Amino acid sequence: MIAFNEAAKIEACLRSLQICDELLVIDSHSTDRTRELAVARGARVIERDWPGYRSQREFAITAAANDWILFLDADEQLSPELAAELAALKESAELERCAAFEMPFSSLYFGRYLRHGDAWPDRHTRLFDRRRASMGGHEIHEKIVPRGPVGRLQGAIRHDSYESLDDQLRKLSHYAALMAQAMHARGKRGSWLQVFLNPLWRFLRAYCLRAGFLDGWRGLAVALVDARYVREKYLRLKLLSVRSSAKPEESEAS
Repeated sequence: MIAFNEAAKIEACLRSLQICDELLVIDSHSTDRTRELAVARGARVIERDWPGYRSQREFAITAAANDWILFLDADEQLSPELAAELAALKESAELERCAAFEMPFSSLYFGRYLRHGDAWPDRHTRLFDRRRASMGGHEIHEKIVPRGPVGRLQGAIRHDSYESLDDQLRKLSHYAALMAQAMHARGKRGSWLQVFLNPLWRFLRAYCLRAGFLDGWRGLAVALVDARYVREKYLRLKLLSVRSSAKPEESEAS
């Protein structure tokens, strides 16, 4: 686990991970009681400067005592079903056959778990053999890249990421800025068409095509907020592109 100021949630997360042989927390200088609470729950804590999401996770992989790695964030927990499934997996021949396992995420949104739209089943690879997998993707949008078969687990990781609408909007705005910067650094150049059409597609896909409307007002709210995030991301990318292509005298005048 990588963490920063997660005192409110880290205990519940670690409590759900008692099936693990080691609990490892890489903390980037929390100013609350994150480290103390993690140690009290039996975790080994390493304090380290923040280099970025992928780099911090890569360090955690090398620092772990065992080859099979399970990544969780502090606002996530193993469901009892997934914990039982993982306990059985430890004695299974599937560990020899597969290089990694993916599992669904169950997102808690204003008091209820979402079961439709983009939120379910939102599968991610979080369990892997570090001898047959590595971190890929980019610094802000990292992912596990297995070198071998990927198994599929049925139990879910419970995700409780937002404390309020303000918290959700603040986090997504932060991610939009980071994603736009990362995309621009990779040579991506946004367009006004993307600013208008991509959010519309995100909303229609989640709310209509993937039946987000079946989650009631929560499905509508999360689809609207996600579309807002996409709009901000591509707007920021477009403005970065405009700024980088502006003539020197235009930049000075602005």
